[in-house]
Amino acid sequence: MDTPTLNRIAKLHPSVRNEVTKIIQECDTALTGRAKVRVTQGLRTFAEQDALYQQGRTKPGKKVTNAKAGQSVHNYGFAVDICLIIEGKTASWETTKDWDNDRIADWYECVKIFAKYGWEWGGNWKTFKDLPHFDKRNFNSWKQLSKLKLDANGYVIIG
Repeated sequence: MDTPTLNRIAKLHPSVRNEVTKIIQECDTALTGRAKVRVTQGLRTFAEQDALYQQGRTKPGKKVTNAKAGQSVHNYGFAVDICLIIEGKTASWETTKDWDNDRIADWYECVKIFAKYGWEWGGNWKTFKDLPHFDKRNFNSWKQLSKLKLDANGYVIIG
């Protein structure tokens, strides 16, 4: 795993850090070398979420989210966005490429691995599909998460 991925995993909710590490390692093994997974987004502050929400509204660019601050599972550390890094240098969000020539698109190999661990893929959403996005089932309701108390480090207390 590369340093940006490790740094982003370290900021996720403590309850999912080890699992995400395993998922990324398993994806990298399945992809056999040319492509590696990079976590491009993990925990997002409310300010970062608001800035993304403004994109395509009050700021230039295409809309990338319908979630305001506090309305994204990213704000609680239970979601990641990924890309594939090809041959150590090129970022790809291409979902149909088969970089390892095993007749299965590399992106979908990762989707299956995330699903095995109980993570929902944003590509399965009915509206506003979010192909790079995965969030932990059981923790994918921001409404429930927003009602929980926080620990000393600012993470929601679960369980």
